[in-house]
Amino acid sequence: MYIEDGNFSLWCDFIERDFLDKGLKELIEKKIVNGATSNPSIFKNAFLNSPAYKNDIQSLSDKKPKEIYEALAIKDIQKSADLLLDLYKKGDDGFISIEVDPSLCDDSEATVKEGKRLFNTIDRPNVMIKVPATDAGYRAMKELMSEGINVNATLVFSPYQAKKCLDAFEEAGNDDTYGVISIFVSRFDRKTDALFEEKGIEKAKLGIYNATKIYYDIRKRDLKNIKALFASTGVKGDDLPKAYYITQLLYEASVNTAPLDTIDAFIKTGVKELKKPIDKRVIEKFFDDLGKNDIDINQIYDTLLDEGLEAFKIAFREILKELEKG
Repeated sequence: MYIEDGNFSLWCDFIERDFLDKGLKELIEKKIVNGATSNPSIFKNAFLNSPAYKNDIQSLSDKKPKEIYEALAIKDIQKSADLLLDLYKKGDDGFISIEVDPSLCDDSEATVKEGKRLFNTIDRPNVMIKVPATDAGYRAMKELMSEGINVNATLVFSPYQAKKCLDAFEEAGNDDTYGVISIFVSRFDRKTDALFEEKGIEKAKLGIYNATKIYYDIRKRDLKNIKALFASTGVKGDDLPKAYYITQLLYEASVNTAPLDTIDAFIKTGVKELKKPIDKRVIEKFFDDLGKNDIDINQIYDTLLDEGLEAFKIAFREILKELEKG
């Protein structure tokens, strides 16, 4: 734990083979991070831009693009899991996540099949299978967790999505598995800041208030081994401090997964005290004011989910296209 007394964890939102050999190990040893996450966009940048994968890609040239992708990803996930295994054994998180093919987001049966295959092939107890929070995803989450597979419910933007994830986890009825609900944060503000400025609404607050609202819902359910995870916490541009979305969400029994530069900026702040979550009445008033300004929060939720799914699909397609070229 980054803050042991408050059960607050910091996970690294980055995977790249050379980094695993040095950087991740060092962050673990210094007790800065106790987990890590990956997604198609992260793997795209790693596989297509890092020379660390060149030899493996060449040796797999007779395979189909998706087989090459999985071979590269699985090797990285196994290495990450091994580095984090001691933490997992001590009950100090120690998880690494890998996402199913994002094109399967509306097919629960295919998601379950691929999730099981990846989990069994990786063959590490501290792996989480990432499943997007869609209607098909909720069904897949329930089945995967019921079979003892840890689940990272990703691309969660709305309280409704979080509720459906919690329902799936609870209905799975397996207290020996672990799950996180990845609440995306910064994308709200990037999407709405310009509009809010026009309407005289405070900027850079929607992501924090929405995440806090969902955090309250998760804590209220009090499910064993289930945590809120704040994702998409990197800052774009210079309008906000780089560690803004970590320092503002230092809540008890939560996880924050962030890019390396954001983690570095946060460490430099020296902050190691938990924050009290924003008062529920303040959050309610904020959302009421959105309605009074004719801002449809549900439309924002839907748009961000659609954009998030599409971004991961595009990244995945681009990886496969480049791997096909050899």
